[in-house]
Amino acid sequence: MTDIDSATHNHTFLGEGHEKNERRTWLVIWLCGFMMVAEIVGGLLFGSIALVADGLHMSTHAGALLLAALAYTYARKRAGDPNFTFGTGKFGDLAGFTSAIVLAMIALLIAYESVNRLFAPVTIHFAEAIPIACLGLAVNIASAWLLSGGEHHHGHSHRHAHEGHDHDQAHRISTPVGVVVLEVFEDGVPPQFRLTFEDGTGTPVGVAAIETVRADGARQVFAMANRGGYLESVEEIPEPHAFTAHVRMGQQDYSVVFTEHVHAHVSAHRDNNMRAAIIHVMADAAVSVFVITGLLLARGFGWLWMDPLAGIAGATVIASWSYGLVRDTGAILLDMNPDRAMAERMRDAIEADGDRLTDLHLWRLGPGHLGAIVSVSTAKQRGPDYYRQMLSRFRSLSHVTVEIESR
Repeated sequence: MTDIDSATHNHTFLGEGHEKNERRTWLVIWLCGFMMVAEIVGGLLFGSIALVADGLHMSTHAGALLLAALAYTYARKRAGDPNFTFGTGKFGDLAGFTSAIVLAMIALLIAYESVNRLFAPVTIHFAEAIPIACLGLAVNIASAWLLSGGEHHHGHSHRHAHEGHDHDQAHRISTPVGVVVLEVFEDGVPPQFRLTFEDGTGTPVGVAAIETVRADGARQVFAMANRGGYLESVEEIPEPHAFTAHVRMGQQDYSVVFTEHVHAHVSAHRDNNMRAAIIHVMADAAVSVFVITGLLLARGFGWLWMDPLAGIAGATVIASWSYGLVRDTGAILLDMNPDRAMAERMRDAIEADGDRLTDLHLWRLGPGHLGAIVSVSTAKQRGPDYYRQMLSRFRSLSHVTVEIESR
């Protein structure tokens, strides 16, 4: 018998900070557009073909960023469109893949032109070329700074982190003698219970042990030792740290529920659209640095070959970044498993109580959002909600479909 979870789901799988990233990308486009017009107009007025050329180059830069901005805008506006079965979260990855292809083409063009100039040097107007390259570098640094300000680095208010897990904040327990705090402490030490007074005065007394009860009914008693200012469990707390802790103080029992959440690999949270935009400006900045270095050496020592050599070095750097972006975004567009370690932890969680995971599909829906289709063979009377609750500690799972095969 097959029982499939067919409940209505929210299919908005945009990355956290999506609208902020969108606004910053449009801001950088306006900056590049202003510089493009200023350079082209200035070059025509003052007869500088080099300035005009750099302005035209800036237009390709703005065009690449326009692709990222349009992807942000379209994904946001169509987030609720039912025609997109799994939402519009992958538009950023599609834009990133396209940008990577454009970067690869730019790298080839730079390399081709640089090799030609090695064998057929041209006259270099240092007085114009160097200031323009410095101006381009300044614009790219400003653009990178604006864009990187939109990157959201996921931080947690939780104080305990351990191998991709985070736990509930410390739990406050109101007692007749004051508020005590129970927490799982593992900063540089094996995970242990710690019990302290909230105001830091004295050591809680009358607590000989803490008993944990897990979802499967397993119980474990942890003896408590006085460490001078706080009580600490003698035994290490085994993973996972998801259980109900029973604390007895005096004649009163207190129950505290600890939950644990598992996060996917950092790549599952990465905004590849913003990454592509930043790579574009960083690539341009890298080329500017190589060009400035090559021009200064060529002017100072007469090494005209340094200019095309700098171009080849810049093309190599751009090609390397392009390859990494194509590899990562291509894997997402082809629905490759984004986190094998997380998939194994999901298998362990499901099979810990005798059930068997017969099929698992795990893929990325958007930045910070993963989808999963889980097929479970079980001899117990369990519905989809049981397994959905079991997998709820995997915070990155935003869309889970459960299929149950009864044995």
